[in-house]
Amino acid sequence: MFDVKQICMIYDIEKEEKMYALKGFDLQLPDRGLIGIIGPSASGKSTLMYCLSTLKIPTEGSILYNGRELTNCTNAERDDLRRREFGFIFQKHYLVPYMSAVENVMVAANEKDKTMRKKAEEILTKLGIREREFSKKPAKLSGGQCQRVAIARAVINDPKVIFADEPTASLDHENAYNVMKILKEYSLERLVLVVTHDKSILKDCDRILEMWDGEIRDASSDIPEKERG
Repeated sequence: MFDVKQICMIYDIEKEEKMYALKGFDLQLPDRGLIGIIGPSASGKSTLMYCLSTLKIPTEGSILYNGRELTNCTNAERDDLRRREFGFIFQKHYLVPYMSAVENVMVAANEKDKTMRKKAEEILTKLGIREREFSKKPAKLSGGQCQRVAIARAVINDPKVIFADEPTASLDHENAYNVMKILKEYSLERLVLVVTHDKSILKDCDRILEMWDGEIRDASSDIPEKERG
């Protein structure tokens, strides 16, 4: 699905002392599976995710997504790709405070009809949100419930790729485990990328990329060779 060639991200490029967030490496990612990206702060893990998801454009290198060169896309093409094929989950749920749980899920839907509302309710139910909580606003939901609503929002359009940046950092152990269980189930048919500094949540990952100073130092994998690509 992703074929990355010599990706490089340089900040302060006009200054004499440049900062390399990504130092030029190759990477291939499959079309399904749970992929963990781990490393300390400033290791480049979030920058890599933002480049893959088109939220940032690398300074140098190539990113092919299903054979399409992402670095040459227009802003409108990137927006359309993110809306139709990518889903995002962040450390903070970023729910709209004056909207209900169902409305927060539907805000990301490409269609806003009754069918999508029913789909939003079905996803919330699958994620353990009860019907009586559908109408509640974020302030009336627990942290774990809010994060599950955020997951429902991320998957409402059936994205081919989920980008999750520190999705469990603000959760207790039980809720963190539940979130990772949900992402693991979704990864059976789609690609899920999880950026984290906590290796304990990655125990069920199919592959773990360890980053350090803008480089991939280790890339363990349990995905059979025939399923990669």
